[in-house]
Amino acid sequence: MTGDVWLPFRADEFENLPEGPEYRYWNGEQEFPADPAHCAFYVVPYMKGPGVSQRPLPGMTSVQVVQTLSAGVDHVEPGLGRLRPGVQLCNARGVHEASTAELTLTLILASLRGVPDFVRGQDREEWKSGFRPALADKSVLIVGYGSIGAAIEDRLTPFEVARVARVARSARTTARGPVHPLTELPSLLPEADVVVLSTPLTEATRGLADADFLGRMKDGALLVNVARGPVVDTKALLAELENGRLTAALDVTDPEPLPAGHPLWHAPGVLISPHVGGPTSAFLPRAKRLLVDQLNRFVNREPLRNVVLTTGR
Repeated sequence: MTGDVWLPFRADEFENLPEGPEYRYWNGEQEFPADPAHCAFYVVPYMKGPGVSQRPLPGMTSVQVVQTLSAGVDHVEPGLGRLRPGVQLCNARGVHEASTAELTLTLILASLRGVPDFVRGQDREEWKSGFRPALADKSVLIVGYGSIGAAIEDRLTPFEVARVARVARSARTTARGPVHPLTELPSLLPEADVVVLSTPLTEATRGLADADFLGRMKDGALLVNVARGPVVDTKALLAELENGRLTAALDVTDPEPLPAGHPLWHAPGVLISPHVGGPTSAFLPRAKRLLVDQLNRFVNREPLRNVVLTTGR
């Protein structure tokens, strides 16, 4: 194999990287580590945003693979039109499932049991007890039943929920039960106590949780977004939060980062975490295992994992 591999980690931090490529360290710095035209395998810097992620793409005239370290590819995909046909875009399936599913359960439990109120009460030295909703016996709807959605259901199982309904782009059957197509959402939303969004951001899912979607949710239901901010219509969500009909737990927002003074910060019944589903101690070992496997496959001309699309097709 000829060509460079651009990595957002230094090559000496890895074990078992294949010999042959020239490994170049680039984690979004202003200066490129080498001529982008010589890059054959580009690993996109993690959590650097679309501007950084796409910046070298116009010069990558020889690139064969673009590998993200995120499950979503929406921060890279708009720049792929500048590449020649045949370039494979791969995502990080297998890297973020555990930590994102952990955070999802954390947000659900914290919201239902009132943990933010406990923290504020502790700050004020106030003891306020009372009954709170439990996750047990609740009906949960997972919208976006890929590997992360399945990992969320894995962690829901011990909590004695009454029912889990699953929705994806198209219908299929799993060992746990049916996966409903998006077209059946209107009939499923009124039955759910907790609605979890874990879908990729695409043209089909942008603004999916709009006024009609939210209006179909039952009174008192909890919306949890661990997908992407624009999957939810922020204005429509604010209206439901401010009238007290729904509550929400959001790891992602639109806009993001959420600016100071935005009404979502202080809307009633909302818990916000700053997009921390992926960046945990679980990330690095899983990301390195994925990259070592992918690069060995690439050097040995074996099929790559997690291919999302191929340019020109």
